[in-house]
Amino acid sequence: MGNGTELGRVRGLGSSKHGAHHWWHQRLTAAGNIVLMAWLLAAITRLPGHDYDSVRRWLSAPVAAIPMALLVFSVFYHFRLGLQVLIEDYQHGPNRTALMVLLNFFVIGAGATAIFSILKIAFTGAAA
Repeated sequence: MGNGTELGRVRGLGSSKHGAHHWWHQRLTAAGNIVLMAWLLAAITRLPGHDYDSVRRWLSAPVAAIPMALLVFSVFYHFRLGLQVLIEDYQHGPNRTALMVLLNFFVIGAGATAIFSILKIAFTGAAA
């Protein structure tokens, strides 16, 4: 075949030194998501009512808005990491780059919209 020995063919194809970093971020965001989702479920069950005004009043407090923004950031970052792995593993060719760009645009756009909504409620207060 002209490719040399098997060792010669695989030389230089080792770890790119980014796999452990990516894996570690996935595990950290997963743990953060568990903690923050448990907080969210506990906080929602403690609300006096589950209507729009009650939730808006609750979310206007910093003790609710800050963890909610952290939850949104963590969930969208975890989502991006997971889909990045799927794209890298199963998509080959020129579509791969386009899908990664679309994924980044979607995650940044949706996450920014969610965080903006939380901050708008938090800064404008319950009476808007």
